[in-house]
Amino acid sequence: NMLFISGQIPLNPETSKIVEGGITEQTTRVMENIKAILEKAGYSFENIVKCTCLLSDMSNFQAMNTVYATYFPENPPARAAFAVKTLPLEVLVEIECIAVK
Repeated sequence: NMLFISGQIPLNPETSKIVEGGITEQTTRVMENIKAILEKAGYSFENIVKCTCLLSDMSNFQAMNTVYATYFPENPPARAAFAVKTLPLEVLVEIECIAVK
């Protein structure tokens, strides 16, 4: 009854390329990737209990958080956010999460 979603980066699943744009576009793609995984497994954002957000630069936190919050309009899960030196493919954001039914 638990789903562990490993770190998602802003890869477009149709092209396998990083989405163009900045932190807003990249966060949206990450969250849409998470949404697709949740739906395929029979879960939803309401089932997420914990997220870890990795950012290449903490100055992007507010913009990332604005997009992130739209996916959790009520009762957002516990979250940790960290700045890291480098993310895969030099993306701006990576998010992992845990969902429970």
